[in-house]
Amino acid sequence: MNRSPINACPLVCHLPELRDKPNFYSQKKYLPGLKKESVMVEWSGEELDFSQVPANTLQEVCKRVDKAFERFISGDSNGKRSGKPRFKSQSRYRSLVIEGAGLELHSCSIGGKYLYVKVPKIGLVKIRSHRHLPNGVILKQLQFIKKNDGWFVNLKLDDPTVPTVTPDVVLPTWENSLAMDAVLNEDVYLATSEGVKLPSLKALRKNQNKLTRVSRKKNARSLGSSSRRKLAKREGKQHQRIARSRKDFQYKTAHNLVRTGKKVFFHEDLNLKGLTKRNAPKQDESGVYLPNGQSAKSGLNLSWADAAFAQFFQILGHIAAKAGAVVIAKNPAYTSQLLAYRDDVIFTDCNIREYWDATESLMVDRDINAAINLKRVGLDVFPTIKRRKGEIVIVGSITDDTSKEVLRILRNA
Repeated sequence: MNRSPINACPLVCHLPELRDKPNFYSQKKYLPGLKKESVMVEWSGEELDFSQVPANTLQEVCKRVDKAFERFISGDSNGKRSGKPRFKSQSRYRSLVIEGAGLELHSCSIGGKYLYVKVPKIGLVKIRSHRHLPNGVILKQLQFIKKNDGWFVNLKLDDPTVPTVTPDVVLPTWENSLAMDAVLNEDVYLATSEGVKLPSLKALRKNQNKLTRVSRKKNARSLGSSSRRKLAKREGKQHQRIARSRKDFQYKTAHNLVRTGKKVFFHEDLNLKGLTKRNAPKQDESGVYLPNGQSAKSGLNLSWADAAFAQFFQILGHIAAKAGAVVIAKNPAYTSQLLAYRDDVIFTDCNIREYWDATESLMVDRDINAAINLKRVGLDVFPTIKRRKGEIVIVGSITDDTSKEVLRILRNA
């Protein structure tokens, strides 16, 4: 709106007045006028009657647009923009929010399987309930979400009878803490500092062939055809099964960890964005691109995405908080290379999965050793390590204080 031709001169021509930058409040001012009469869509000729839509739902659209452009303009931490916000068509706009006055929550039907919610402009909506709602709650907000297998409803409730609880401060010790090392080797998901390895699900890997078959069929159909839409729905359902099975596996794994009775859980503070980053391209003097190992890296990136460790640690934090425990992220630097009971750098290569210690007559597993080291980092008993001329130098060591406990765990494992 503020642009002018390059051949326009302010001394000869009159430039238009600069317009204010649109924001949430300036967009919201247009809504009362749009609700007075129907609006014609130019490209389709369809008439839209906004008077049938709740006012706060329309305001939510303005809020989403404002947030999208604000994130686009500001960029990431380095100031790099990812791209202009994409227009949400009817097929991509899958949720709407209704809040404020007019929402009423009615009693359940026989057996408590259903809820009845009175929604403004819509009426009485019958909802299949999966959780018992306490008496006296106040319905604050309603969100309708369209997924591949139907419609879902999120209820935001306010219960004034629930007291505010301040969690107790938990001090980590060797007995009440547990550390976890993220593993992508073979069929192992996590290795704990207690010498236990938890299996992985690999939901995406196991369903990759089914997903590829449907995707290829869909891509072969012409854009906008009914057959392509049907295959897109099948593809979406397959993605939904994968995501739900992964989340179910992560909830069960988190519950198993919390049932150990530990009060402090340490995990690696992983830089997942950097771990899944593409390799930098390589070129020779003539400009020809050289092999850079991206083919193998793509498979590793897919494994990181399939494991979804960020989602798992978030779920573990929610479940641990209910049990009065805490989840703490720690920097895993050098934890996978150093022996947990002696200051020796052994695992310098990722291909080294085990180490036979002839002095202790002990087979040391790399992942369990890394989990024990991460626990030592959380308890602040890990040695201080610095790099000097490319070599790892241990400055301060207190490894002997925990060597007996570490050897006991490794022998049991």
